[in-house]
Amino acid sequence: MLKEAYKVYEDKMKKSLEAVAVEFASVRAGRANAAVLDRINVDYYGSPTPIQQIAAISSPDPRALLIQPWDVSALKSIEKAIQESDLGINPQNDGRSIRLAFPQLTEERRKELVKQIHKYTEGGKVAVRNIRRDAMEAFKKKEKASEITEDEMKQAEKDLQKMTDDSCKKLDEMLAAKEKELMVI
Repeated sequence: MLKEAYKVYEDKMKKSLEAVAVEFASVRAGRANAAVLDRINVDYYGSPTPIQQIAAISSPDPRALLIQPWDVSALKSIEKAIQESDLGINPQNDGRSIRLAFPQLTEERRKELVKQIHKYTEGGKVAVRNIRRDAMEAFKKKEKASEITEDEMKQAEKDLQKMTDDSCKKLDEMLAAKEKELMVI
């Protein structure tokens, strides 16, 4: 019975880790990576649409992305959306496609990006701790309602703490890997 209850909270913690991984992917590390465009929506015929749904994205070389819309009339909208985003890259429009040239990151910019990923990691840890808190409250209610024993409650506390510690450790490992990637010149 407790195993089923744990599964719900374990899945929530995994989702928190995945969310942080997605945020990490959107932080550019000096190399061209199509994931930096994931958060950008284009106003396409009045509705916000992800760039990936209206254009082909390729990487002709390690420092550039090429965006080729299937509908050329969307070119201006894509260009505008990229300029309004927090990417910090000026799109170059040649009339048929948009090229994004990723400059070499400066030391100052690298440090800003490291601070940003630290915030993402801390947000992930807060989410994991909130999940643990919610789980503890749920188990306390079950104990009060005599659905579980005091011993089961103590075991649940230990298990939830272990899940939380494991998730936080994974977040720290992800942070260390991304930080290393960002600081490599």
